[in-house]
Amino acid sequence: MKSFHLFSDMLHCCKKERWLNPGRMAPILLCSLFVTSIFSFFILYSPNPFQATPKQDLDQKNAMIQPQKAADDENCDVFKGYWVPDLNGSLYTNLSCATIPESKNCFKNGRKDKDFVNWRWKPDECDLPKFDPKTFLRIVRGKKMAFIGDSVARNHMESLVCLLSKEEIPTDIYKDSEDRFRTWHFPYYNFTLMILWTRFLVTGEERIINGSKSGVFDLHLDKVDNEWSQKISDIDYAIISDAHWFFRKLYLHEGGDITGCVYCSEPNVTDRGLGYAIRMSFRTALDHINKCKECKGIMTFLRTFSPAHFEHGTWDTGGSCNRTGPVRKGEIQLEGIELELRNIQVEEIERERKKGKKGGKRFQALDVTRAMLMRPDGHPGAYWDNKWMKGYNDCVHWCLPGPIDVWNDFLMAMLRKEAGLSLD
Repeated sequence: MKSFHLFSDMLHCCKKERWLNPGRMAPILLCSLFVTSIFSFFILYSPNPFQATPKQDLDQKNAMIQPQKAADDENCDVFKGYWVPDLNGSLYTNLSCATIPESKNCFKNGRKDKDFVNWRWKPDECDLPKFDPKTFLRIVRGKKMAFIGDSVARNHMESLVCLLSKEEIPTDIYKDSEDRFRTWHFPYYNFTLMILWTRFLVTGEERIINGSKSGVFDLHLDKVDNEWSQKISDIDYAIISDAHWFFRKLYLHEGGDITGCVYCSEPNVTDRGLGYAIRMSFRTALDHINKCKECKGIMTFLRTFSPAHFEHGTWDTGGSCNRTGPVRKGEIQLEGIELELRNIQVEEIERERKKGKKGGKRFQALDVTRAMLMRPDGHPGAYWDNKWMKGYNDCVHWCLPGPIDVWNDFLMAMLRKEAGLSLD
């Protein structure tokens, strides 16, 4: 309305001048032409108030214009949000990072669509800064960080190595014969990064039947796996995770006795369920860290369950994951087994956090489950170049680069907050 009144006032001015001095018509005409042009511009380029705007687009626009809290705000939950387009893409590519393993190098293995790397996570109530390798390395200077878990934990570490390589190329200082335990060192920052591989966090022994591996395990829920537990005394940061190995037939042992099973149907053995086995395994592992007298000042993050996205079958019955974009907020709900396992893990890390305060140990949840449930497009699928399992799709691990890189955005935000650094 203000522009309309301006338009009317100027016309009135022009009319008045015409009657007072007919000899000044040319400036008046130019004045009218200018005002008419301004008015036409508003009509043509102002948003149509009657045109409906899709909710997803509206959410994304509002995210850009609404004032946001900093991600270190106590009231901001960076793990609740949605994915928005980000044309800047990833900080690295499969060409710039030389350490991407063949099985995660989806572009090299023939994946053609590229839009899946052009999204970023947008928390509902604040902004999450993208990963800054220099800042990260400054925070962890002189420290040691260990990823403790299965091959998805390894996947997480591989993403971090690629991101940090933009600041400094690390030295590969250790690799065991099976390439399960790996250590990298960043000389300038004197930062050591490693993967401590474990199937279950606790001791697990595979049953041998007729001289062959059976895929059935005896799990000792009260005995921590020594393969990783003996190596954490000088670790400053531990990122612990696990779950996918539990989706098989297991016999559960406590106090030397069989106390139950998972995925079994035997008359004299109680099926305790997948959730129980995971809960007790994490409890034993976290208790070990909390009671470790040599582990002074260690900070432990529990990375929550990372969902698989098999469609039209399971991994061994033709299941696939061929989507090329994220699921929109509201189109999928965190429920079922994903919600159950995520809640169990959050409950266990919270239990340990309360106990750890007395001894100076710090425990936090790195809650990725909700964000990754919305990214069925981020897996290697058929593009994992596995020579021994051709025809099977990998809908468990994540392409590099890809959505998994947000795990390190989360990790850096938590480290900055812990160090008392602003995220603005």
